[in-house]
Amino acid sequence: MFYEAGQHRAMGLPHDPLKAIVAPRPIGWISTLDAAGRVNLAPYSFFNMVQTSPAMVAFGSDGLKHTVANAMASGEFVFNLATRALFDAMNASSAALAEGENEFAHAGLEAAPCRLVKPPRVAASPAALECRVVHSMELPDLNGRGTGGYLVVGQVVGVHIAESALKDGRFDMVAAGTIARCGYRDYTQVTELFSALRPTDGGKYEPGQRDL
Repeated sequence: MFYEAGQHRAMGLPHDPLKAIVAPRPIGWISTLDAAGRVNLAPYSFFNMVQTSPAMVAFGSDGLKHTVANAMASGEFVFNLATRALFDAMNASSAALAEGENEFAHAGLEAAPCRLVKPPRVAASPAALECRVVHSMELPDLNGRGTGGYLVVGQVVGVHIAESALKDGRFDMVAAGTIARCGYRDYTQVTELFSALRPTDGGKYEPGQRDL
C-alpha cells in the first residue's frame, strides 16, 4: 500500500496510522508556570531527547496550548517521567481545564520544588529534568506557511532521580515502570530490555553486556 500523506481515508484507513508507525514515543509530561505564577501540567506525546552534550529535549504541540505558551514566555519547563503507576494521574492531567486551573490538584498529585527553575515537578515521578528553553517556533509547512503546530527545545540544567530507580549506577526503566505513547489510544510499558554492541564497539553481541 502507498498513499500520499493525509490521504489514508481514500485507502480505506479510517484512522491515520502515522502515530502508530512512529512509536513508541516518550511522553513529555511537562510542568510550567504562567506569568501569574500559576502551575500547569500536561502530557505531550511528541517528545524526545535530541542532543546529549549539552543535553537537550524537545516537545511539539498541535496548537498554542497553555504549556507551550508558558514555556515560551517564561523560558522554563520541567519534564516529569510518566510511569505505569502514574498513568491515571498523567491521563487526568490532559483534561482541557480552564486557563489557570491547577492540573496537579485536578490529578491528585503532589508538587515538589525544583532547584534551578521555577516550575515544580511531580513529586511521585522517579525522574524529572529541569529545562531552560533555547529555541521555540511555529512550524512552517513546505510552502512556508504556519501550521499552527509549535516546537519547543529545552536544555537540561538539572536532573532528579529517585534512588529506587537506580541499579548498579544505571537508571532502571523496568523498575521505574516507564511508559510510552503508541498510536490510536494505545500505550506501552517497558518490561524487557535487550542489549547489543554497535559495529564501532567491536560488532559482536555479548549477552548481558549493556551498551553505554
